[in-house]
Amino acid sequence: DSTTSKEMATRVIFLSQTIIGIFGNFSILYHYLFFPHSEFRLSFRHFILKHLMIANSLVILSTGVPQTLRALGLKYFFSDVGCSLLFYVQRLGRGMSIVTTCFLSVFQTIMISPMNSKWKDLKVKVPEYIGCSIPFCWSLDILVNFIVSAYTFIKLSSKNITKKDLGYCSTLGHDKILNSLYIALFVFPEVLFSGLIILSSSWMIFILYRHKQQVQHIHRTNVSSTSSPESRAIQSILVLVTTFVSFNTFTSIFYACIAVLYNPSWWLMNTTTLIALCFPTVSPFVLMSHDSTISRLCFLRVRNRKFP
Repeated sequence: DSTTSKEMATRVIFLSQTIIGIFGNFSILYHYLFFPHSEFRLSFRHFILKHLMIANSLVILSTGVPQTLRALGLKYFFSDVGCSLLFYVQRLGRGMSIVTTCFLSVFQTIMISPMNSKWKDLKVKVPEYIGCSIPFCWSLDILVNFIVSAYTFIKLSSKNITKKDLGYCSTLGHDKILNSLYIALFVFPEVLFSGLIILSSSWMIFILYRHKQQVQHIHRTNVSSTSSPESRAIQSILVLVTTFVSFNTFTSIFYACIAVLYNPSWWLMNTTTLIALCFPTVSPFVLMSHDSTISRLCFLRVRNRKFP
């Protein structure tokens, strides 16, 4: 009975995460791509967020959907080609999620820096730099993941290799070349971008604290400085970045454990998937709750239908 209860709980959790995550990310993506924005002036920040939602959607579709199907009792429904393609999309989505979150944090830090700071010259140029960097990172990540996936597929096609059972398919077990490629092409950039996220977020907090100290003596206005759209946008990014760093740190630790162990337990596999899906699932609702522009974009059509 306890085993059955755990299996049922796992099914409900994965199914809920997948449905909620797809709904949240696709809602924002839909209104970014197809909804007329004549009433709102979308900033460059929303351009970065659009790419973040795309990366989140790739993670949910390639991680949440297979794990949900496995939890529902379906096993080994992917061939070697399907497995290689699945892990390709997983790595691509996870990598671009880290990159776009880093760009978002760095961009906002530069934009809120004082005009007399050393960042003032970058305020005008940073949208152009990041606007070119994001497509370049997509192209580079696609190429790098293709190389790793091609190597994995070639090794899987050969005989006398050890495979790691994931429930919905089997992947390549311990391989020195693959481990070296993974560390060089994924782990090192992930640590680098995560460090930049922490540094830029810390500097953003310092700027906000210093600004708050400077305006404490102003009491004549009835509107708090933290109620401005800019302040709300900064708060939303800080909450988003904090959520990302927390979940990403735990996800990286659990992924490392899976990579080291020859036969990881189902508990470890399920926990890793659960944590890996937390940020892609939660981030759209964090943005909706803190960003008034996104909230209005997502709910304007419903409101207009009720009150034409």
